[in-house]
Amino acid sequence: MAKKVVKKAAKKVVKKPAKKVTKKVTKKVSKKAEPKKVAATVKSVALEVGQTAPDFTLEDQNGKKVSLKDFRGQNVVVYFYPKAMTPGCTVQACGLRDSQSKLKAANVVVLGISTDPVKKLKQFEDKDKLNFSLLSDLDHNVCEAYGSWGLKKFMGREYMGIMRQSFLINGAGKIIHVIHKVDTKTHHDDVLKLFKNQK
Repeated sequence: MAKKVVKKAAKKVVKKPAKKVTKKVTKKVSKKAEPKKVAATVKSVALEVGQTAPDFTLEDQNGKKVSLKDFRGQNVVVYFYPKAMTPGCTVQACGLRDSQSKLKAANVVVLGISTDPVKKLKQFEDKDKLNFSLLSDLDHNVCEAYGSWGLKKFMGREYMGIMRQSFLINGAGKIIHVIHKVDTKTHHDDVLKLFKNQK
């Protein structure tokens, strides 16, 4: 009788750790597999200087439709930003707001694009007294056309989102410069300098 009891106890001890190990291995495999699925959905479009900027029509913060072709004959900065009313995006927008007189003197129109809904863009305009067009690209089609939609990483998490970039477009609708690494604090000055230096 004593031998049987010992054998049963031994079997129980062996079975429990085996189940725990199986669960841990399954979790690790599933976590590693997730980034591969995300990476497969990345769409890369490389727009270059000299190309015609892709045209688009989007709703602004007042629900009015705005098209890029409406501004032929003027310089345009199309800037993509991640999210309305977040710290970096607010600094960038306020810099452009405060530079409107200089931008207008240089014949520059500002068009900010994000995936925020129109209602949120209106709140952004009202909160920070913005004085230029904020456009809603809910399905991120325009972001993709400009190569400003891709895989991002934050706090160890991977997700698809807007890449902060700016495209400087001349009166003929041609891209004259692309700012891939935007400094939100000096963005307005950088845009002015680049337009003034164009030939």
